Amino acid sequence: MCGLSSVALADRKRISVISQIDFLNQVSRATKDEWIGLTLAANFDLRELGLLYYVAASSSRLGDALKRLERYVSVANEALIIRIEKGAAYRVSLSYTGVPRHLDRHQAEFLALLLLRLCRRLVGKKIEPLSASFVHPRSGDQRLIQTLFGCPVQFQAYEDELNFDPAVMEIPVAGADPFLNELMVRNCEEAVAARVNNFSRFRTIVENAIAPLLPHGEAQAKKVALGLGLSERTFARRLASEGLSFGEILDQLRRDLAARYLAENLSASHIAWLLGFNQQGSFSHACRRWTGKSPTEHRRSLGRAA
Repeated sequence: MCGLSSVALADRKRISVISQIDFLNQVSRATKDEWIGLTLAANFDLRELGLLYYVAASSSRLGDALKRLERYVSVANEALIIRIEKGAAYRVSLSYTGVPRHLDRHQAEFLALLLLRLCRRLVGKKIEPLSASFVHPRSGDQRLIQTLFGCPVQFQAYEDELNFDPAVMEIPVAGADPFLNELMVRNCEEAVAARVNNFSRFRTIVENAIAPLLPHGEAQAKKVALGLGLSERTFARRLASEGLSFGEILDQLRRDLAARYLAENLSASHIAWLLGFNQQGSFSHACRRWTGKSPTEHRRSLGRAA
């Protein structure tokens, strides 16, 4: 159902990110573990990151290790992007290219905790971020993730990111080895050069730009175009060249998210807000247009409580 086969798993073949996301969603439902990404990340053997682990572990300082990850992450994950910004806080953001972010929750949490565990392993200290944030919503008891990250964690944010005190980046890596690092960098450069990225579809890029804006009521073409570094006119032309319109993408994204939220224990008013509707009635009208049913009727058809 999620594009995985027992043969691929047994042979440890590369699994597409979209299949990983779908798989974790299904495992979460089957095991009733609402924090399956954190469960897996807490028990993951970091050495399984392969080249990424060793190029980071042989770096001289933590900041150098993260720079290596920023450049070479595509070696292990073709759709994951790590971006580093230095300022009052050292900001490490995680995003996808070519993969709809709105489909994900568990994978994003898995990756963020994995990155934090790696940082802690490299310096041999339980460093804690200043803050962490995720684009997707969460409700209920959040003490587990607050404890694991050791910092305030915000949901329904604009970015998936970890923020660190810049001084932390100067901590030496316990296993620093300049000779091994030179070898690993060379191997990673060769691996990056050999990869061909076919995942940068423009529609998905636009969807990923819209999703974090929805709860804030800012999902407008002008705002998205600005975020993508395009003029509103150029943005519209680019969409038209692919037979798309901003309104169509926005409506489809809302429909996909509504289906997911209605399958969860979220109230109709909360869903309306998450999707950027000013009133619950507007969401109910849209739901009837998408499904032919009201939110309550649709949820009952799924066998869920209203």
